[in-house]
Amino acid sequence: MNEIRIIITIFLVAFCSSLLAKENGRLNFVFILADDLGVNDIAIEGSAYETPNIDKLAASGVRFTQGYSTCQVCSPSRASILTGKYPASHGITDYIGAPSGLKWKRNDKVLPAEYIHALPAEDISLAEAMKSAGYQTFFAGKWHLGGEGSLPTDHGFDINMGGNHRGGPYTGGYFGPFNNPNLKVESPKGEPLPIRLANETVKFIEDNQDRPFFAYLSFYSVHAPLQTTEALWNKYKSKVKKENLDQPRFIFDRTKAVRQVQDHPVYAGMMELMDDAVGIVLNKLKVLDLEKNTVVIFTGDNGSVSSGDAFATSCLPLRGGKGRQWEGGTRVPYYIHVPGKLTGVLNSTPVSGADFYPTILDLAGVEIDKSQQVDGVSITPLLQGKTLSSRNLYWHYPHYGNQGGEPSAIIRSGKWKLIHYYEDGRNELYNLDEDVGEQENIESQLPEISNKLSESLQSWLIKTNASIPKKDDRFNSANKLVQLETAKTKAMQNLEKRHRVILNAGWKPNANWWGTNSTKD
Repeated sequence: MNEIRIIITIFLVAFCSSLLAKENGRLNFVFILADDLGVNDIAIEGSAYETPNIDKLAASGVRFTQGYSTCQVCSPSRASILTGKYPASHGITDYIGAPSGLKWKRNDKVLPAEYIHALPAEDISLAEAMKSAGYQTFFAGKWHLGGEGSLPTDHGFDINMGGNHRGGPYTGGYFGPFNNPNLKVESPKGEPLPIRLANETVKFIEDNQDRPFFAYLSFYSVHAPLQTTEALWNKYKSKVKKENLDQPRFIFDRTKAVRQVQDHPVYAGMMELMDDAVGIVLNKLKVLDLEKNTVVIFTGDNGSVSSGDAFATSCLPLRGGKGRQWEGGTRVPYYIHVPGKLTGVLNSTPVSGADFYPTILDLAGVEIDKSQQVDGVSITPLLQGKTLSSRNLYWHYPHYGNQGGEPSAIIRSGKWKLIHYYEDGRNELYNLDEDVGEQENIESQLPEISNKLSESLQSWLIKTNASIPKKDDRFNSANKLVQLETAKTKAMQNLEKRHRVILNAGWKPNANWWGTNSTKD
């Protein structure tokens, strides 16, 4: 009898939940996050890569042309999405696993600041807030916000498919078998990881189509290692103009080489596979007739990798890329589709990754818990064709990026952007309306503006109790000059050779094309 009662109770709860969802017209949410994907890698933004499904999504709602991640590397910006806080507030200021303090062994002027190594349990995560409001919650893909005890299921997600402590795909790379302990059913040999993650997301949506759901699809793509199929490599290799084959691909910008062209055929293949995966999810929403009540969001966790790692792409006309303090490090695709709201609208208001938390809760009709500090703001007015009050945006990265970035703090105020460097206290000032490529530092020409922004930035750093780097007494200036000269000469020459070879007929990265080998530098 008890078993029968339990079955009846489960049925009634599910039935009532379904009716409640339909009667209240509650919105579902699909949040799609790409790894290491800057705004200029999307075709609709002018990229050479093919992204028809992402383009369609961007055109179906509001496309923010000045969308920012809260950091130039992954873990801090991912924590900001889930908490609504800036990295200086939640304390994860570098990718989790990066050395700090005296553990930093490179020859540099300052010691990278200490930071928190897991998503703080005391924060009410976005998933926890949605779950408490009756949403079914799901996570698939890259987590990188802690290991055991701080996995997605420890922060409000009912289901975790693939999320773990690692920053890149598990030991199997981007093609099955993945050897990921959190992808419990093994994939057939050669199955692309983004397709697997999309299919897991689709299954969750199918299982919960009659209940309000919050699905968080967090691609490992397009983080290194760079891996694609031979067919896709051939497709994009053939698109590279012959006259460009022997042209230089890199320039040296202050600390490291930076890629200037989007002609990497392996990376292009990775972009296509990720776009295919986005298409699988969007198509399922259409087939299940869920488009009319599902918010879909697409963004990136930091700028694309133009320098360091695999030197994969170009962020032009933006300067720099992942890990760096210029616009290429933090400008990301920022697309929001809300059923029945604006379609095909471009909005130039600067918006931040910290804004997703209050915006999603606002759209879901969920009040933010008063105990949760939130630095972002709800941008729902912008989704309705209205405006937001002017505000400053802030960044704090007291670390050295593997991609050549320098420890710094940043304030964006209207058209002005000021970068403060922790190594020597100098500032750079740019007018982004006139110089989006940040080529002319006008700090000395406009001392009043520079001083005002500097004061605002310092006040914010004090208010947030931001961790500041300290001088490294081990620094050797003569050795640093030698290192930089080597990077400008020998390292640049080797880069050009390695990346030219990828376009040669018959090139193979390894025996079976995908494997665990890569074009990572």
